[in-house]
Amino acid sequence: AVANDDFNTLVAAVQAADLVETLKSEGPFTVFAPTDAAFAKLPEGTVEMLLLPENKDKLIAVLTYHVIPGAVMSGDIAGQNLEVVTVQGSTIAINATDGVMVNDANVIAADIETSNGVIHVIDTVLLP
Repeated sequence: AVANDDFNTLVAAVQAADLVETLKSEGPFTVFAPTDAAFAKLPEGTVEMLLLPENKDKLIAVLTYHVIPGAVMSGDIAGQNLEVVTVQGSTIAINATDGVMVNDANVIAADIETSNGVIHVIDTVLLP
């Protein structure tokens, strides 16, 4: 994600939360990666508030809510409705019956393979 200009906010948030090494670890992980446009849809001031050092725990919770253990490709879940536990500990709803939705977010690019998992790009930030 670091090499892609659509994820500047996500990369800054991961760095602020000290999650870079965690997400670079062996995994595998499935990451639902919100674009900069997704972050821009949040209420004004939300991103800035989350990036404050005193809100690091909230930021970590938001970011880890976008990660599930294991590498899940879109073909693995096609046609299914699932509730999946995130690294944060809460569940997300995945509806893969007509495209793929994660809670209220649309997957706009799927199955971007990485050395330790897979990234699916979403158009809305998921909030636990």
